[in-house]
Amino acid sequence: MRQLLDQRVKYIFFGGKGGVGKTVVAAATALYLAESAGERTLLASFNPVHSLSSVFGQDLSGGVVKEVRGVRNLWAVEVQYDDIVEKYKARISNLLREMLKMAELSVDIKPLIDIATTNPAFHEAASFDKMMDVVLKEGSKFDRVIFDMAAVANAVRLIGLSKLYGAWLQRTIKMRMETLSLKEQLSFRKEKVREEIERDPVLAELKDLYSRYMEVRKVLTDPAQTRFVFVTIPTVLSISVVQRFIEMVKAYEIPFGGVVVNMVIPGEEAARDATGFLRSKYEEQQRNLEVIRQSFSPHILASVRLFPEDIVGLERLRQFVAELVR
Repeated sequence: MRQLLDQRVKYIFFGGKGGVGKTVVAAATALYLAESAGERTLLASFNPVHSLSSVFGQDLSGGVVKEVRGVRNLWAVEVQYDDIVEKYKARISNLLREMLKMAELSVDIKPLIDIATTNPAFHEAASFDKMMDVVLKEGSKFDRVIFDMAAVANAVRLIGLSKLYGAWLQRTIKMRMETLSLKEQLSFRKEKVREEIERDPVLAELKDLYSRYMEVRKVLTDPAQTRFVFVTIPTVLSISVVQRFIEMVKAYEIPFGGVVVNMVIPGEEAARDATGFLRSKYEEQQRNLEVIRQSFSPHILASVRLFPEDIVGLERLRQFVAELVR
């Protein structure tokens, strides 16, 4: 893990199957960078089920960047999905309204807005828009930005939008320009229409969006700036999730950063177990750890033992850091 962090990669995404400790690993990484490396660090949670407040034992909710008490150089934000969706919905509504106004169509806009904002990809598009804000606006204020992502399928689809978003925007801009060109050709007052086209708010917003997309796309696909790290535990299901999604991350051209293995039962603890239960789980983990070694070496960044208690509060998080970054 230290080798990855020493490379000074600015944006690190943590994903994996639910329940493997993504939030704790992301929080511990951010804590190490802020406290031990002395770097201004932002920890951003894009997990709909936020846990940062619980891990740090303080209120980090509200969707705004807050300083983490008790740690120098560390800030955190739990992105509020309801706020994102409402703002994105208002933006899409304005775009539709302007498009219908240009076409001089008098129709009830609400059904169109409902169709546009209730499709399955709308929430991810809205979240990607917020991610662009974090990278472009907040990124310039910090040395490092650590992302705690949702379950890996949603996380990979979300950052995968960086590849699909551009194609959609290019097509939409082209359609808009063709529509405006047709209006100019059919108009008797071409000069006036030309002026209207130059001030067209829809085209201006689409071009602004595309410009922001190009900046973020450049960041997300640059191995010197971005890595996606998977967190797993020694179970068959969580290992298979990582095996499957590593290829998807690469297909989206997001640099793969490695694998953190969490919740590994220490051999000495298993040996002391009088019931045999822990010993049985330990032996099962050892078989699965061999699968992990065969599947992910040499990309295993760290192996962290299973702690007897939940990692809650700064002191326990510091104990976790000592295991994670050696």
